Amino acid sequence: MPKFAANLTMLFNELDFLDRFGAAARVGFKGVEYLFPYDYEAAVLNEHLQQHNLVQVLHNLPAGNWNAGDRGIGCHPDRVTEFQDGVGMAINYATALGCKQVNCLAGIAPAGVPTERLHETLVTNLRFAAEKLGAVGVALLIEPINTIDIPGFFLSHSEQALKIIDEVGSKNLQLQYDIYHMQIMEGDLARTLETNINVIRHMQLADNPGRHEPGTGEINYGFIFKHLDSIGYQGWIGCEYKPLSSTEAGLDWVRPYL
Repeated sequence: MPKFAANLTMLFNELDFLDRFGAAARVGFKGVEYLFPYDYEAAVLNEHLQQHNLVQVLHNLPAGNWNAGDRGIGCHPDRVTEFQDGVGMAINYATALGCKQVNCLAGIAPAGVPTERLHETLVTNLRFAAEKLGAVGVALLIEPINTIDIPGFFLSHSEQALKIIDEVGSKNLQLQYDIYHMQIMEGDLARTLETNINVIRHMQLADNPGRHEPGTGEINYGFIFKHLDSIGYQGWIGCEYKPLSSTEAGLDWVRPYL
């Protein structure tokens, strides 16, 4: 049976961020994820995890200035030092929170920089991050993201991500597969999942169109969940969607699994 983590960046937005931990636990979630922990002291976040008996499933590496439009800096040749400093910050938080995996957002391709240089920068950064994170027992993930929601995002297909993982050559680098993003970019979800199940460490979901909860769009999530069981997926699935109305009103799809 799939195990689901509440994405506290997207869910329970009716509440202040720190109150979302308790809300997630009350409806039955055992794990949580969110984009970034860095606006809060790690001790404060850990207190909420412990208070509500929650597992910190995932957070991202620092991704630049989010409010200014950055969506990661992994492929930015002029920000390698910033990226490396961010790896150190992520290690501090992940170890304090007991988080066993972090995701690297490749970022939007900077204008005027050759694709080959962006690729080389990302590969070099991933090698650095995979080694540093691996030394403390934290896995590194990369995630393809659709270019409709984020135009120009550098990493946008599963095949591209898999080739990068091969080139980096680290056992500590694996794939974060977001069903919503990959439905938009390439479809063929079941076959891709089955073919690459051994390199997929974490998954996320939302329905399409709209990025709302399962059951509101075109993706047959009932089939997908059974398929994941049949191919032996053991990881978490992050609920990274925008509730169509309130969070709790849209949880009927997940209640049988909680």
